Order: sequence, then C-alpha cells, then structure tokens
Amino acid sequence: MEEVVSVEVEGERFAALARGDEARPLVLLLHGFPDVPGSWAPVMERLAAAGFRCVAPWLRGYAPSPRRGPFHADRLAADARGLAEALRPEGRVHLVGHDWGAAAAYVAAMRAPERWASLTALSVPHPLTFLRALARSPAQLSRSWYMGFFQLPVLPEMALRRGLIERLWRAWSPGFEPPAAHLAEVVRTVIGSLPGPIEPYRAMTRPPREAWARVRDARGDRIAVPTRYLHGADDGCIAASVAEGQEACFVGPFTSRVTDGGHFLPIEQPDAVAHAILAQADDHPA
Repeated sequence: MEEVVSVEVEGERFAALARGDEARPLVLLLHGFPDVPGSWAPVMERLAAAGFRCVAPWLRGYAPSPRRGPFHADRLAADARGLAEALRPEGRVHLVGHDWGAAAAYVAAMRAPERWASLTALSVPHPLTFLRALARSPAQLSRSWYMGFFQLPVLPEMALRRGLIERLWRAWSPGFEPPAAHLAEVVRTVIGSLPGPIEPYRAMTRPPREAWARVRDARGDRIAVPTRYLHGADDGCIAASVAEGQEACFVGPFTSRVTDGGHFLPIEQPDAVAHAILAQADDHPA
C-alpha cells in the first residue's frame, strides 16, 4: 500500500504518496487538474511490483502541499526538480506527468535535463504544440473553454463547488466511471484547496508580458530527455490529433502512441501507462 511522506523543497514541505523499496530506481509522478496523487495508485502498484520506488506528490496549490504561489509552469517544474534532488540527491530519476503534471514535466526536462533518465507524458502534448492547436483549431478552442473561464474572479470557484469537477471528469473521460470514493476525494481536495488548483491557469496569462516571455523562451528549448507520449483516443479535453507533429519539439528519442481511454489515463488505463513507463526505464535506465 502507499504511504504518505513529507519532502522538504527549498524550505517548503510537500506531501506525497510513496510506494516501493527506497533503494530502487525512483519514478516521480505528477498529477493534473482536477485530480489527486491517488489516481496514480494503480500505476504505482504495478511499478513497485516491477522493482521501482514511486513517489506522487500533491502539486503546489493542493493541500496538504504548499498552497502559495507563484504557480506558473517554471515554478511547478522547479518543484519537480527540487523533489527529485531531495529524494535522490545522486543519480537520475524517471519523470512522469499527466495534464498539468505533464506541462510541468516538459519544462523540468528543458531546464534540467541532467536530472532525468526518462520522461513519460500523458494527455497533454508539448506546450508549444498545444498553443498552436488553440490558435488554429476552433474545435480545440471550444474544448478548452474552461481555461478562459478560469481567468474570471469568483465564478470559477463557485462552479467547482457546485459540481463542475464531476462534470469535467464525465466530459473528459466519457464512458469511464471512476470509483465513487476516489472522485469524492478529488472533489474534497480541490474544493478544500481553492483557489490553488486553478491558479496555474491564471498564471498562464498574468502578467501577460511575463507569460509571453516564457512562451517565447521555450521556443528555443527542444527537449533532449528521452520521451514517450501517451494520449487517450476518447479524450474529451484535448483531441488526440492535437499531439500530431510535436516530435519537432524534441531532439532526444521520442515515441508517441494513442491508446484506449479518455483523459484520466493513470486511473483509466493503468496497464498501458505502467507499460509505457517500464519501457522507458528499460530503454533508459537510471
């Protein structure tokens, strides 16, 4: 079973689920929105059985981890790097990210490639690929309506408290019925942590000049860390087609695959996700 551990990063304490022998190679798993580390539990079970140490933190903004900002992707990436350094001061770590966790993982791979043995990203393609899709695809812009909605004051928090979390899970993973206790934990954690879980969306545009500078800087940073990408064929949040062409953002080994399932792959398709991570670990050992 998973245990809850505390990890200090730059004077702040992050809470995390952990499983597996501490002496084994480390896999760091970053969750997305609206979600909690518990979605990784089925994947962690499979990885621990295969001989890995797994740690899945509550991201910045989600209690019981720090709830103060800043919340832009560079800060989330720095948190990931700090967690890796605290947990494994020597040697490299296998980095895995879903949704916002994937966005943070891409930036972490750009900023500190020496820390990571491999990167496995789920459901959200490279940020530049996604931004291009928003600009060029009316269908994806419509799917991403919530990103604009979250820029508003007060109303997003009210909507999340009144059932928006459950509606997003249904819309983004159509046909998937998450365990009731797990979805209740997601709702409880997100609502109890507000506004933290939606602050990364707000940080994308505030202040505008700094946000644009981060995007501009990322254009020259192609990722050298070996990367494997997995996207659900029925993802209602981001169409699988949006990820096409993102290989141009990578200079290291890169593979991509569309699998069964919707957006919340860690809990929907744990076998496929664990297989992808283990394949990365076999090809690029830490």
